[in-house]
Amino acid sequence: MSAVEARLAELGLTLPDVVPPLAAYQPAVRTGAYVYTAGQLPMVKGSIPVTGKVGAEVSPEQAKELAGVCALNALAAVKSVVGDLDKIVRVVKVVGFVASAPDFTGQPAVLNGASELLGEVLGEKGVHARSAVGVAVLPLDAPVEVEIQVEVAG
Repeated sequence: MSAVEARLAELGLTLPDVVPPLAAYQPAVRTGAYVYTAGQLPMVKGSIPVTGKVGAEVSPEQAKELAGVCALNALAAVKSVVGDLDKIVRVVKVVGFVASAPDFTGQPAVLNGASELLGEVLGEKGVHARSAVGVAVLPLDAPVEVEIQVEVAG
């Protein structure tokens, strides 16, 4: 077990299987020293636990938790390409999309769910730049979607 997966276990988390693509793309692609993930939905065992717009059907607190699920799914996608999460040098960038009710403006707080999970799991290697974007709708009516870019060794 890698040190990163041991840390996940300490946090009571398990790295899930890679979420299969919903269309014509790969869950993650490596080019040189970087791995880019596709947008990861908050899939848990094949379904999204809560759907709808944040600030309407979905509370900001629920969405923040789901953003953490997205980040966990993104780590699984990275592992599928590099084989060992200990190869992560650092998380470079996180981009998050929040399906938002028209008057909802708390996208950064929602995306903290992903950022905080990456920090808890990876420590300093998890510190990153980030964009948090409000959108009208996401695939499968997901409240949040997260993609990450990581630098890897070897």
